[in-house]
Amino acid sequence: MPTPTHPGLDIDEWSTRFHLLGDPTRLRLLAAMHHAGPGAATVGDLADAAGITNTAASQALRVLRLQGWVHDERVGRTVRYTLTDSTVHQLLHLMGATHN
Repeated sequence: MPTPTHPGLDIDEWSTRFHLLGDPTRLRLLAAMHHAGPGAATVGDLADAAGITNTAASQALRVLRLQGWVHDERVGRTVRYTLTDSTVHQLLHLMGATHN
């Protein structure tokens, strides 16, 4: 719902975005997906890039997937992840993140 003092600005939505981005693990995973490109990153790839276990990566990716920021696609026994949220994509660029 837009804030009465700021029409068109959804404070609650932005608060949720900043909360999710405020977690270093999730932010590392998003940056790694962004760098790898669409469909290029597996859980193992992302865990290695973030310096965490596959289990921790899977848990964080679940949160991002439920938020609609990440899409997963199964190819055989492998699941590949893609960053799908354009706002997060733009924010990562503002932070200096690059593509592969």
